[in-house]
Amino acid sequence: MTEYVKIFDTTLRDGEQSPGFSLTTPQKVAMATQLARLGVDVIEAGFPAAGPEDFAAVQRIAREVRGPVIAGLARAVAADIDQCWDAIKDAEKPRIHTFLSPADIHFDAPSELRRAQAISRAVEMVARAKSYTPDVEFSPMDATRADWYYVCEILEAVIDAGATTVNIADTTGFAQPDELAMMITYIREHVSNIEQATLSVHCHDDLGLAVANSLAAIKAGARQVECCVNGIGERAGNAALEELVMALTVRRDHHHVEHGIKLEELVPTSALLQQFTGVLVQPNKAIVGANAFAHEDGMLKDARTYGMSAAAVGAAATLGRGAGQPALRARLEQLGLLLSQEELNHAFAGFESLADYKKEVTDEDLKRLAQKGRRAAEGVFEAIGHVYR
Repeated sequence: MTEYVKIFDTTLRDGEQSPGFSLTTPQKVAMATQLARLGVDVIEAGFPAAGPEDFAAVQRIAREVRGPVIAGLARAVAADIDQCWDAIKDAEKPRIHTFLSPADIHFDAPSELRRAQAISRAVEMVARAKSYTPDVEFSPMDATRADWYYVCEILEAVIDAGATTVNIADTTGFAQPDELAMMITYIREHVSNIEQATLSVHCHDDLGLAVANSLAAIKAGARQVECCVNGIGERAGNAALEELVMALTVRRDHHHVEHGIKLEELVPTSALLQQFTGVLVQPNKAIVGANAFAHEDGMLKDARTYGMSAAAVGAAATLGRGAGQPALRARLEQLGLLLSQEELNHAFAGFESLADYKKEVTDEDLKRLAQKGRRAAEGVFEAIGHVYR
């Protein structure tokens, strides 16, 4: 039976740590609403203890957004746990996500006492969170650079204390795909109660491997992936949600897992984030970039060339200047527009003229060109400049 991978979106928490990406509370609520429409399983709404504005935004999202789990982040400190619960308690499905910092994972010298103290604190804080909500996630930060045996000790202890999700954070983007897969396998083999929790990964993109690492972890048995729309986040960002989801979709034959994302909402979600932040993705960005589906002639003849379409992810397909008549006819037929050869000749002449000053010709442009091609075939000629009217 095909297994399910949860998509945990942290755009509003980790993603907002990107320089210049600060959102207002109304924008965060609107973004969370769109993420719910997209179909993410978990929205990490923020870090309530970071300040009054963060608390208020998380609280509003918890109260107003329905569908996904609403998670708040908290350090393994009693005050953070309590404040996090106050912020998310009105959510339909609340989750407290608590973590140990790298200082608790890495030590200058081996110290059984310090390790025991860190584990004890993690257990105590997970139990405290569990007293508020049955859904508790725990993360040892920078786990990929830590002693794997020690990480397994921590995970086993917090699962016994009630953690329902345990997350391996590649905090500095240090891991390589095969390494992370090996670590996930090691954890599954050495944490005796791992089947009682969902195993998650959170990958940063410092080496450009966040999506590859996430996919490798899924292949090795991880069943939750933490990611951000457009791959935003501090430094080089996080695993890009849209790239991850489309890799799982297009190569389902390879990954053999399901997800709940509504693909047609990918581009609208990306566009909303770009609008709110004022930061555009590069044109050749996979899936959501302006050129991601800018086709030239040969690429339109068979959709199997790509394995995915612009329409599938909510984007308008475009034709480039090099497209010929066969490509234009094929795209018009996909749009339900069947033209005679004479009508197509006129439409193609209009397409060439339009493409001279408009680099990418969209589906809406093509619909207008088809209409004008039909009218031209009837002897009604109009200037190409009026194509937008």
